[in-house]
Amino acid sequence: MLILAKSVLGLMLGFVLSLVAAVILIPLLKKLHVGQSVSKLINERHLKKDGTPTIGGLIFIIPTILIMLILYLRGSIEFNSNLIILIFVFLAYGALGFIDDFLKVKYHNNDGLSIGVKFLLQTAIAVVFYIIYRNNGGDSNLVISSLGINVSLGWAFGLFILLVLVGTTNAVNISDGLDGLAGGISSIFFLTIGIIAFFQGRIGLSVVIAFIMLGSTLGFLVHNFHPAKIFMGDSGSMFLGFIIAVITLLGFKTIITSSIIIPLCILIVPILDTICAIIRRKLKGESIGTPDKSHFHHQLLRRNCSVSTAVLIIYLITALFSSASIIWLLVDNEIGYIIYGILMLGLMIFVFRTDILFDHKKDRK
Repeated sequence: MLILAKSVLGLMLGFVLSLVAAVILIPLLKKLHVGQSVSKLINERHLKKDGTPTIGGLIFIIPTILIMLILYLRGSIEFNSNLIILIFVFLAYGALGFIDDFLKVKYHNNDGLSIGVKFLLQTAIAVVFYIIYRNNGGDSNLVISSLGINVSLGWAFGLFILLVLVGTTNAVNISDGLDGLAGGISSIFFLTIGIIAFFQGRIGLSVVIAFIMLGSTLGFLVHNFHPAKIFMGDSGSMFLGFIIAVITLLGFKTIITSSIIIPLCILIVPILDTICAIIRRKLKGESIGTPDKSHFHHQLLRRNCSVSTAVLIIYLITALFSSASIIWLLVDNEIGYIIYGILMLGLMIFVFRTDILFDHKKDRK
C-alpha cells in the first residue's frame, strides 16, 4: 500500500508540476522564438501552427526528473539497477530529442537529425541499456506459459530490446501528428500499466514512474490538446516512447507474452500507422522519411472529422485495446483474444478502405 500511495502522490505531483512548468515555459519559449517549423508539403491547415512553441516535452520531462529526485532524497526509492537504467534513459533520450528539436529551430526547417543518424544513436542507447540490464541481473528468458515455453535467448535478447526500444519510440513519434494525440495515447498506456500492475501485485519503481508520467502528460495535455498552445517536439515524443518501452521491459522482467502483447495492442494505431507508412512509401519508390498526408489521422480528417474528433476517435480505439489487454491478462485469455480479433478486424477494414496503405485515388484514375 505504501508504493500505491507513492504512485498516487506521484500522479498528483506530476500533474501540478507540469501545469506550473507550462506556465513558465510557454511564455519563455515564445520570447526565445523557439517555434515549430511546418513543412508546406503537409497541409495548409498545419501552416497555421507555424511558429507555435515547441520542445514542450520539457513540461513533463522536468517534473518527472524532479519528482524522482525528491523521492530518492527522501529515501522513498532505492538506488538500484532499475533506477540506473531510468536515469540513463532520461539523460540519453532527453538529449537526443533536444538536439533534434534544436537543429529544427536553429535552421528554421523540419529536418533535424537524419533518419540514419537517429537510428544509429537509438541503437547505441539500446546497446548500453542491454549491457546495464544484463550486468544487473536482468533476465533474458522467453516465457510463453500457454505453450510451456521457457528458454534463454542469450544475445538474441539484445535484438528484442533493440526492436522494442526503437520500434516503440518511433511509433509514438509518428503519432505526434495532431494536437494532443501522442500525449493522450501515452497517458492511456501509463494508466493501463498502472491498473494491471496493481491487480497483479507488481507494484515497483516502474509503476511509480508510470503514475508520475501519467500525471505529467495529463498536465501537458491541458496546453497541447486542440488548439495546441505548445508542441512536445521530438524531445517529448521520443522520450515518451522510450519510457513506455523501458517501463514495459522493467515491469515484466522476462519476455513473457504480456510484455509483447500489451504495448503492441495499446500502441496499435501508431504501430500500424508506421508499418503502413513504410510499405506505402516503398511502393511509391519514396524514402521512408518522406512526409505525406496518408496517415491514420489524415484519413479521419478527410472524412470531415475535426481535429478534436479525430483525436478522440483514436483515444477511443486505444482505450478499447487497453481494456481488451486488461481483460486478457486479468479476467480471461480467450475473451481477451476474441475482443482483440474483433478490434483488429475493424482496424484492417478501415486500412483497406482508405489510402493508409494503398492510393485508391490513383487506382481509380
